[in-house]
Amino acid sequence: MHYEFTIIVPVFNEEDNLKRVETELSKYLKIATKKTKVLFVNDGSKDKSQLLIEEICNSNPDFSFIEFKENRGLSAAITAGFKNVDTELVGYIDSDLQTTPEDFNLLLNEIVNYDLVTGVRANRKDSFVKNMSSTIANGIRRSFTHDGMDDTGCPLKVIKTEYAKKIPMFKGLHRFLPAMILLQDGKIKQIPVQHFPRIAGEAKYGLWNRLLGPLMDCFAYLWMKKKYINYEIAKKG
Repeated sequence: MHYEFTIIVPVFNEEDNLKRVETELSKYLKIATKKTKVLFVNDGSKDKSQLLIEEICNSNPDFSFIEFKENRGLSAAITAGFKNVDTELVGYIDSDLQTTPEDFNLLLNEIVNYDLVTGVRANRKDSFVKNMSSTIANGIRRSFTHDGMDDTGCPLKVIKTEYAKKIPMFKGLHRFLPAMILLQDGKIKQIPVQHFPRIAGEAKYGLWNRLLGPLMDCFAYLWMKKKYINYEIAKKG
């Protein structure tokens, strides 16, 4: 079966959300504008997430999984997903489903003219502290990267796989995906998407992760930008 688009779903201790993830993604696969499959990346969960993931994949031929031996973080999970996809397009969504898979179609409609399309969470349904810390962190990041993106933390993105596979990921760099596409001379766009409250499970990020951590990552990005190697092969013989 020829798939065109792979959705990566990073998972860390989300046993209370996974059946809903199965339901919502299964519904999306029926209306997706590209032939789509799903790749779970279990980031060393300690609960029953892996058992549920395997049950889901055994019941759905469009679903598959990767399981880490131990927890390595969101950037590692996304990187593993990028390295293991074989479709022209790749995207990801968080397993808390605070964004909806149906909005992938909005991003897919734009990707033909861009190399990364990311969502911007409209009317965010998060706490005041979470919203404020994210706003500040995005402002700091934008001043370092000049990528023009308002919400790089939005867990709904579509990327051309040839660009995704060339991103030199390290811990925390998932927040800099648009900037890393720009380093490859790619084109990026952001569009509004829906946002919902978390229904089950626990948020994996606190104030440190959302604010102080990303500030340190900005300096890592500047180092990466200075050292980044970008090239195109003109001819092979």
